[in-house]
Amino acid sequence: MHRRDFLLKGGIFTASALTAIGTHAYVARSANPRDDQKRLVVIFLRGAVDGLNIVVPYAENAYYQARPKIAIPQPGHQGGVLDLDGRFGLHPALAPLIPLWEQGTLAFVHAAGSPDPTRSHFDAQYYMESGTPGVKNTTDGWMNRLLSILAGRTPIQAVTVGETTPRILSGKISIANLASGRNADKPLPLDRPQVAEAFDKLYSGKDVLSTTYYEGRMARQALKSDLDEEAKMANNGAPLPYGFARDAQRLAKLMVKDPRIQLGFMDLGGWDTHVNQGGSTGQLARNLQQLGNGLVSLVQGLGSVYQNTAVVVMSEFGRTVNENGNGGTDHGHGNVMWILGSKVRGGKIYGEWPGLSANQLYQNRDLAITTDFRDVIATLLERHINLDAAKLNRIFPDYQLKNNLALI
Repeated sequence: MHRRDFLLKGGIFTASALTAIGTHAYVARSANPRDDQKRLVVIFLRGAVDGLNIVVPYAENAYYQARPKIAIPQPGHQGGVLDLDGRFGLHPALAPLIPLWEQGTLAFVHAAGSPDPTRSHFDAQYYMESGTPGVKNTTDGWMNRLLSILAGRTPIQAVTVGETTPRILSGKISIANLASGRNADKPLPLDRPQVAEAFDKLYSGKDVLSTTYYEGRMARQALKSDLDEEAKMANNGAPLPYGFARDAQRLAKLMVKDPRIQLGFMDLGGWDTHVNQGGSTGQLARNLQQLGNGLVSLVQGLGSVYQNTAVVVMSEFGRTVNENGNGGTDHGHGNVMWILGSKVRGGKIYGEWPGLSANQLYQNRDLAITTDFRDVIATLLERHINLDAAKLNRIFPDYQLKNNLALI
């Protein structure tokens, strides 16, 4: 058995570890991060969430004609949308987010997404995470390319919450994994002093595998220390929220405690609602309630760090305008992106709304895309993290900004 296989099978570099990942490891350089440095958190909703039932175009009759069973009623009716601007309303399950909208730190970009026509979950997610729609041979993710540009590189500069490293953070630059849920605090074999000492001696060289091991140890020790400190400060012994809210709160507190963490990534499944999607209540509503509570936990957990943080919520594509015969919706095209942040010019819905009349639909069935998702991300990177055009081109190769949104 090769040494690398032993490490993987022995649980040293498993997804439950807080470990540095990267195809080309590097020796971490010392860094002096500032408490006021800019942070970015990306939350990916896997399965293609129905944006039309999140930010609802309640002023359009075509919306209600297309969805006789699952449409969300207009404001003022039982289970009705929460009015945002006189044309659009928020799903009632997302009521906890209304204060952020009213404070001006929550915005939406409607009719946004990837221009590639695919309705394959795998391909669409690949394109949005690689940042190169239609190109299948891109080997890294756009957040990993962003890491290569940011100064002060450390093994925990980017943290992903989950069991595997997502495509969006895959690449040459190392990142740290934080297991989700109850597994996050589970001890690893490497936490035992005897095991750690033995592996420290075994991988004390300067080869790639030894360097990767060393970075993984650094990331594990740094983040575990932060987690241990947080556990001691538990809220009068009460357990942390479960599910997404729990993970969001944990990530937030890590980012507050350790200014070296500049990028965060989380993903959630369960959005592929072909059957029994529901309207004001039901499957989608339950998932949205979990998501909304988690976002509130994230914002509250960030505290003053929210002043320098931008949060993006995105999904691979939207869903059909018309409901199907199973009380659900099928794979579509245009969707809605969410932007949160203290410096965000919120309380507004951005993007050109194409309409839902038959002659306005994409391929006669879907919400059309008028804003490329890269315009949203690039605008944030330019105005929030202060990247110039040359650096943006390294993150989204050969892409020219089409809509310069005034998000910040």
